[in-house]
Amino acid sequence: MPGFVVKEERSSLKAVCYHNQQGGMSMIRRGEIFFADLSPVIGSEQGGIRPVVVLQNNRGNYFSPTLIIAPVTSRAPRKKLPTQVPIDLHQNNKISTVLLEQIRTLDKSRIKQKIRCLTDAEMQAVEKALRVSVALTS
Repeated sequence: MPGFVVKEERSSLKAVCYHNQQGGMSMIRRGEIFFADLSPVIGSEQGGIRPVVVLQNNRGNYFSPTLIIAPVTSRAPRKKLPTQVPIDLHQNNKISTVLLEQIRTLDKSRIKQKIRCLTDAEMQAVEKALRVSVALTS
């Protein structure tokens, strides 16, 4: 892509995180983690400004004004739930949890700062938990 620098590539999932040469955010990609403003909320929904994992495919991310995401909580999982994936969000040995039971759609204007891309292993675990959450087999 002209004008872009490949920052990180995950060949097995064919997802690439691109940044423009000025260091700003360009296209939002599946598997990237951003801070996003999830408020307002109702009931037990995750809210406030918090990390989210982009789940939507890259074509949808490019053309749609919205994103499909899963929120991340800074708490380590209390129970072993098949819809929750532990990750080292800031790569500082502090475990956070991707909540695949709380997937939602949000407008791109809610997206703030990029944190990082998921690793191959993390993305595979997220995909497995997502299949459980929405009852997809195999």
